[in-house]
This record gives sequence, C-alpha cells and structure tokens, in this order.
Amino acid sequence: MLPRLTQARAPLTREIEAVDEHGQPQAVSIPAERDLTVYVDKRELVTLMTLGAHPEWLVLGYLRNQRLVAGPQEVESVTVDWEVASAAVKTRSGIDRIEERTARRVVTTGCGQGSVFGALMDDVSSIRLPDAMLDQATLYGILEAIRRQESTYKSAGSVHGCALFRGSELLLFVEDVGRHNAIDTIAGWMWMQPQPVDTGAQPLVFYTTGRLTSEMVIKSAQMGVAIVVSRSGMTEMGHAIASQLGLCTIGRALNRRFLCYTGAQRLRWRPELAKAPPAASAA
Repeated sequence: MLPRLTQARAPLTREIEAVDEHGQPQAVSIPAERDLTVYVDKRELVTLMTLGAHPEWLVLGYLRNQRLVAGPQEVESVTVDWEVASAAVKTRSGIDRIEERTARRVVTTGCGQGSVFGALMDDVSSIRLPDAMLDQATLYGILEAIRRQESTYKSAGSVHGCALFRGSELLLFVEDVGRHNAIDTIAGWMWMQPQPVDTGAQPLVFYTTGRLTSEMVIKSAQMGVAIVVSRSGMTEMGHAIASQLGLCTIGRALNRRFLCYTGAQRLRWRPELAKAPPAASAA
C-alpha cells in the first residue's frame, strides 16, 4: 500500500530588483529557498533547505536514501504544511532504533549542503546492481534531451538539476537548491509509482548537473541505477565507491564529449558518433 501524500505547492522563483553593469535597475528572477523540518512520528528528524517543488517526494526519498524505511508500505502518510514549514511523516509501525541509527551524521559537500547518517556508508557492500548496458547513441540522446529541457536554471539560475531516464526516455526532471534534494525527490517518486519503472528493456540512467560525489554514487546505487551521467566531474571517494560497486559513471558530459570514469564495460561503444557535429549549446 502506497502512502498518502499531500500536494503542497509553493512558488519556485520570486522576482527581485538588481542593478546591472550600467547601473540600471532590472527585474530578475531568483530561485526560492525555504526550510522544511521533517518530523517522523512526531520526532524531529532533520531540516532540509529546498526549492519546494515536490516536498512530499523529497521527504519520502530522503527516508529511502537514508535507509530509514525499507519500502513505501512502511509509511502511512507524508503531510507538508508550508505555513509552518514542516513535513509530518506517520509510519505504520515506527522506525526501529531510530535514535541509534540517526545519531552519527556526515556533512556532505556541495550546494545546499546536506547530511547523511553514518550507517549509510557502512551498507555499501550489500548493494547489488542490475546488469545494465548503455549504448553511446542513447547517451547522446539523453544529453540532447537535457539540453532542450525547460528549467528554473535557465530562467533564474542557482539550482541543480537531476533527471531519471529509461533509455533515452525522460521519466522525471527535478531541480532543487542542492543535488542531494533533487536525487531524493526522484527516489521518492520512484517509490510512488504503481509499477516498477525498471522494465528491463531499457536501462535506468540517472543524470545530474552536479559532481559525482560519494553521496550521489551511493544514492544512485540504492535506487537500482547502474549508470550515472554528470555534466560535472567526479571526486576521489565517489570514484572509489563506484569502482567497488561496478557502477558506470560518466562525467564532463556535454554535446559529444564525455569521460567514463568507471564501469566502461557497461557502455556499448560507438566512437564514430563522437565525430558527428555537436548540438548547439543550451542557453
């Protein structure tokens, strides 16, 4: 049984007045950033700084990626109220040893700085990834789809974007002030689908505009995604964990160029496609 979710909404941008290089005032849009305090069974868990596009999916995905709940059936409801900036999670049977499991936190890197509970790092060895393969032509299709995607970044900047693809089919695109929020939102959305999104016919591919850090690698793997693509680069710990898991990580991916850092065996290479004329850069 899937949890009941509210559908809380809030403006994603606001208009302010800035002054340009000529000393002239201009109306510009900037992304919203708001705090959302998460309570689990009336116990305060964490405060997330978020854009607020899909707060219920974000909270559900946060619980999933922190491995605090094993499945959506363990959650009865997620209720978001922006007037008090809170998300109330009601579980069906409570979370076993929640105090112990949330006692140690690791502060993560990047924009919209986040945290993971220490036990998350201890569970890496238990993750098993599907036997997914990605054709180089499909990779280029993904990059083209991202280039054409309408986004808050194009209108206001200052946000990270993440997306989930099945082959070259875009399933969901999410933006937030931190890449960890965006991937958690996707994880929550995946749990809320009545049927698994991994059909086996096409590989699931996770795309992010942010760096491939250890946190992003682990969360992607926990979601059952064996191929991760980034517009940016990769960190040393991210590389070590991806190598351990056999996860394919592709970075510096723009137009026809990319670097495959790990898991090159998961790519069906077609190097002749790299010589094709690149698409025009995104605005």
